[in-house]
Amino acid sequence: MHDTMEKAPRAILVGVDTGEYDAELSLAELEELAATAGVETAATTLQKRPKPDAATVVGSGRLQDIRASAEELEAGLLIFDCELTGSQTRNIEDATGCAVIDRTTLILDIFAQRARSSEGRVQVELAQLRYRLPRLAGSSEALSRLGGGIGTRGPGETKLETDRRHIRSRIQKLEEELEELGRRRQRQRARRKKDGVPTAAIVGYTNVGKSTLLNALTDAGVLAEDKLFATLDPTARALLLPDGRSVMLVDTVGLVRRLPHQLVEAFRSTLEEATDADVLLLVCDASSPEMEEQLEVTTQLLAELGAGDTPVVRVLNKCDLTPWLRETGREDTVLLSAREGWGLDRLVEAVARALTPTQTRMTLLLPYDRAGLLAEVRRDGKVFSEEYLPEGIRADALVDEKVAHLVARYREQAE
Repeated sequence: MHDTMEKAPRAILVGVDTGEYDAELSLAELEELAATAGVETAATTLQKRPKPDAATVVGSGRLQDIRASAEELEAGLLIFDCELTGSQTRNIEDATGCAVIDRTTLILDIFAQRARSSEGRVQVELAQLRYRLPRLAGSSEALSRLGGGIGTRGPGETKLETDRRHIRSRIQKLEEELEELGRRRQRQRARRKKDGVPTAAIVGYTNVGKSTLLNALTDAGVLAEDKLFATLDPTARALLLPDGRSVMLVDTVGLVRRLPHQLVEAFRSTLEEATDADVLLLVCDASSPEMEEQLEVTTQLLAELGAGDTPVVRVLNKCDLTPWLRETGREDTVLLSAREGWGLDRLVEAVARALTPTQTRMTLLLPYDRAGLLAEVRRDGKVFSEEYLPEGIRADALVDEKVAHLVARYREQAE
């Protein structure tokens, strides 16, 4: 019998340490990205250099070592932890006989696998084409040996064989589609603002449990996997706060070290959910030794997107794996386990504190000749209960600031 299951490609991961960033951490993350894309890592190699070699990134000696290792380990793919030019890709392929892709191509491939909505697919294809266009001259036939695998997947794959004019035309069409989708999303956000519905965006590094948190808070049913970039398409769900207000929770695409600028640009309309939010839930994996660095990466990216001044609630997730952690006493930091479901109440309370109060819950006693004010209260707020008494209507209500001055004289003071 023949095994009909397709074997995972085997790859050697290659990094260059120039001192610009933590190359070892970045290479470890590249291994996670490769696993998410369905690639088996056969080996990793890291070379220290003052700067990458202009022709082949690594030195000629290291390149020969890589070729020998690839033959010995039966690895047909090299993944470089940096962006490659078309000529570098061609030179490395010629020297090693292996297919060659870079970190950005790998991330784009993962996005191509995981995009579900029409907007997500348009964003991915646009990012792929923008990245591939200047590299067409350096592309060789080596990638085709992967048989439709890593680096050749997604809506943009056949465009490598078309001329630049065709690709530019396709890019223009996708940009127009994305602009229209962006305008539609902007109208949705404007409608929420007009309706007085505050928004809380769940942001953070990839694979820290953002989708699991959304599911735990709202039963959203969003796919939650222990993989990088499990969520690409934003999902919005309503959450009721303890003070009676509703807030719209929005799950967003995960962030990562050195997120390719093509993706930041293509996913800008999605990431704008974070920039337009009234509060950010900055989720991190409390069990990760890189937690502080991941928080720093996320904070920096949010600042670049224009969300640096938005109120933030830091959410330390996966605390079921870190029983030694203790509450800090800070109102803007919450320890919880989205998977186990504990700490969620404290998070909801923290969100309510972080949001600028536009509505106040109060008990009103309205004379019958002023009963029409209840309609005013309902228009922008909410009436939880009504009780008809001889002296008037007692109502437990959430009153918007726009009408608070109309009913202030009828407010009952707590004893």
